[in-house]
Amino acid sequence: MKHVARKRFGQNFLTDKLVLSSIIEAIDPRRGETMVEIGPGLAAMTALLLKQLDHMHVVELDRDLVARLEKAYPREKLTIHSGDALKFDYASIPVAEGQKLRVVGNLPYNISSPLLFHLADFAHLVEDQHFWLQKEVVERMVAEPGTKAYGRLSVMLQWRYDMSLMFIVPPTAFDPPPQVESAIVRMVPTRNQLAVDGPTLSAVVQKAFSQRRNVIRNCVAGMFTEAQLVEAGIDPGTRPETVSLEQYVALANILKPA
Repeated sequence: MKHVARKRFGQNFLTDKLVLSSIIEAIDPRRGETMVEIGPGLAAMTALLLKQLDHMHVVELDRDLVARLEKAYPREKLTIHSGDALKFDYASIPVAEGQKLRVVGNLPYNISSPLLFHLADFAHLVEDQHFWLQKEVVERMVAEPGTKAYGRLSVMLQWRYDMSLMFIVPPTAFDPPPQVESAIVRMVPTRNQLAVDGPTLSAVVQKAFSQRRNVIRNCVAGMFTEAQLVEAGIDPGTRPETVSLEQYVALANILKPA
């Protein structure tokens, strides 16, 4: 029976065989690794991954799709976690000693940012992540200071990961086709993460970008003095999108030293 994509789950199934093959080549799955796929959908990617893996895990919210997966794959090949990827405890997936998780997925556009932030809490358990999601979101993730796309998402994810936009995926590669282009992003947890209290950094960055057209002095008024901005190496008259990750970390460390 044909599964009809559900808007409430943000379902757009990747079906283009060439794109799927390119993603598999980029991921380079190998036997013995612990792979988890978020939102396997109709299992187009799952099937290709399992050709190169002994076993893998998937997280799927749609119960109809869970039932299809259960019929298609034995438990010794596929462990299905039926639930919300936004609430799932990725630390619950067992890995062999010395190994880390490899995470892949077609992230629903409507929850991509909160899901990326949720996954960031498990970055220390992850080897790498490969996602296909809205191109605009990926551009924000990898944006550099001084660019229009640079913002809270850029700073907070770049603190956790080294990231790169790998290639663009056209709407025609999906069923049903979304109204925007997608992109493949590679995320590797950084080995040189800057020392800072995460919640404090998040609070500082959120405050700074709450009025991104204003100068940083006004954006963080009540949280920092001009002298503290200068102490962090920041020109009080500059805008928040010109402030680097390192400078935001320096500001956060003024409030709560790491």
